Amino acid sequence: MDKAAAELSEFTSRALEKGISRDGIRNVLLQAGWRQEQVERALGGYAECDFPLPVPRPKPSLSAREAFFYLLLFATLYTSAFNFGNLLFVFIERAFPDPALGRITDALNGDRIRSSVSALIVAFPLFLSLSRRINRELLSTPAGKASGIRRWLTYITLFIASGIIIGDLISLLYNFLGGELTLRFVLKSAVVGAIAGALFLYYIGGLREEERMP
Repeated sequence: MDKAAAELSEFTSRALEKGISRDGIRNVLLQAGWRQEQVERALGGYAECDFPLPVPRPKPSLSAREAFFYLLLFATLYTSAFNFGNLLFVFIERAFPDPALGRITDALNGDRIRSSVSALIVAFPLFLSLSRRINRELLSTPAGKASGIRRWLTYITLFIASGIIIGDLISLLYNFLGGELTLRFVLKSAVVGAIAGALFLYYIGGLREEERMP
C-alpha cells in the first residue's frame, strides 16, 4: 500500500471510529479531491457491521499458488484462442484456395489442423477447469476478487486484444485502399477481430462490474 492509500485508509478508520456515516465520509473525501474509486476502495476496506470499532476486511495478498493458477489460466486462454483462430484460417484457405501455392498449402494445412486440434484438446478443457476452480475458490471472497496478479493479467489481455483489433483494422483498410481486398482476406480479418473482440468485451465487462462494487 502506498503512502496516499495508507493515509486515506487511516483517515477512514478514524472517521468510522468517531461514528461518522459512510455517506458523510464519502462526501467530504470527494470534496477534498479524492477520486471516487479511491474513496470506495478505502470504505470497502472496512466491514459494515454493528461494532464499536471499524472492522477491517482481509487484504488481498499474492501467493505462489494464486500466481500459478492465474498464469496457467491465461496461458491456456491464449493457446486456445490462437489455435482456434488458426483452425478457422485453415478452413478459409481450403474454401478459397490460392492456385499459386497448390499442393504445398494442402500439406501444410494438414499439419496445422493436427497441431491446432491437439492444442485445443489439451488447452481448452484445462482452461474451463481452471476457470471453474478459480471462480469457486479464489473469487468467492472480496480479497480474491481484488487479486493484484489477476487484474494485471486481465489488463494485459485487454491491451493485447485491443492491439490486435487495431492492427486488424489497419491491415483491412490498407488492403482496401490498395485494391487488394479479397474475400479470403476479409474472412481472416473477421476471424481475428471476432476472437480478439470477444475476449476484450468479456474481460472489460467483468472489470466494470467489479469496479461498481466496493
